[in-house]
Amino acid sequence: MKLYTVIVMLVYCFGGIGASFGAGGAGRLAPEALEARIREHRMGELVVRAKPAAKVHIEQLRHEFWFGAALSSGAFGGRMSPEDQRRYEETFLANFNAAVTENAVKWASMERRKGQVDYRIVDAMLAWTEEHGIPLRGHCVFWGIPNRVQDWLKQMDDDELLRTLENRARDIAGRYRGRFAEFDLNNEMLHANYYQDRLGSGITKNMATWFKEADPDARLFLNDYDILTGNRLDDYIEHIRGFLDEGVPFAGIGVQGHLHGESFDPEALQHALDELAKIGLPIRVTEFNMPGQRSRYVRERNLKLTAKQEQAKAKAIVEYYRLCFAHPAVEGILMWGFWEGANWIRQSSLYRRDWTPTPAADAYRDLVFKQWWTTIDSKTAENGQSRVRAFYGKYAVTCGGQTKEVRLRKDKGSVIVSFE
Repeated sequence: MKLYTVIVMLVYCFGGIGASFGAGGAGRLAPEALEARIREHRMGELVVRAKPAAKVHIEQLRHEFWFGAALSSGAFGGRMSPEDQRRYEETFLANFNAAVTENAVKWASMERRKGQVDYRIVDAMLAWTEEHGIPLRGHCVFWGIPNRVQDWLKQMDDDELLRTLENRARDIAGRYRGRFAEFDLNNEMLHANYYQDRLGSGITKNMATWFKEADPDARLFLNDYDILTGNRLDDYIEHIRGFLDEGVPFAGIGVQGHLHGESFDPEALQHALDELAKIGLPIRVTEFNMPGQRSRYVRERNLKLTAKQEQAKAKAIVEYYRLCFAHPAVEGILMWGFWEGANWIRQSSLYRRDWTPTPAADAYRDLVFKQWWTTIDSKTAENGQSRVRAFYGKYAVTCGGQTKEVRLRKDKGSVIVSFE
């Protein structure tokens, strides 16, 4: 067991994780309870059938749980050097199994001027993620925060605005039908909604209806902030239930993971996830940074972390991820940037500008690809079976010189691989 893993476990037992990135609070789950939850909710049974005493090698290839990150438009719009572009793609693929568009799908990015829609960066992201089997999350179709709404939209009368919103929904849904894993329909509606203020409370259902008519299988999410801190949790729950009662076909709940400062409260995080889970929809932690948006590093962009702060940041990331991974309703967590050269909070990056890993990168990789990774050599028993507890995901199973790829899925609980 790595030294920092031991330290993290001691931190759970004895409180706070450092002066700068400390996580206060009492009564949170002990590490043993979290590990038990992880084994219960993130592992199933992989059964191999072959001749008795046959050697079996089981190698995990990918997690089912989304360990993802945002894709920078700069990486797909020709604004990086060829070397950084290469390193960006390689580093992403080495660390993440899911992606979200940071800015590319935002309406203001795609259509700065009325009628001039630029699909190039979105198309490039989709081509790249599809080539590598990476599910891509579309963030976001609409964004009703007033200062995020283009001026040319605000100049329309209500009838023209309504038609333009419908055209936008149908255009994105129809053009990219079946290619995005999910979409944020209208970002941060809990905090403001220009479109609702102009067109009435039914506009969200209209948006969803137009979108689903053009892409019936589209999975639409809400997405908002200051929820996992507990500050707007009750409001968000009421907000979501109101939409569901109205019949808006939301498929999941997005919660941004960067509204803490230089610390986070694990008890508040645990409580928020528990309460959101009661709604019955899957939860995606959509925008994670450590340190977060309320830290001094948003303002002091060039301030560097000390060695001690880097270690504390690594421990905080491990704790945050462990809490989310242990929760049965959470289906993934996506970092909002992983490299200092393309991250709005540079100090939250896993990799420095020169591509050297931070302690947080080492801690993250140890967690995801070692502690939560299944690689096993075994033999079948006298009955010709080998039964292995394994993390949900994609596997290569080798026996008798033959290799088969299988998926161990959470909704199934088990999978059988036969070499008989």
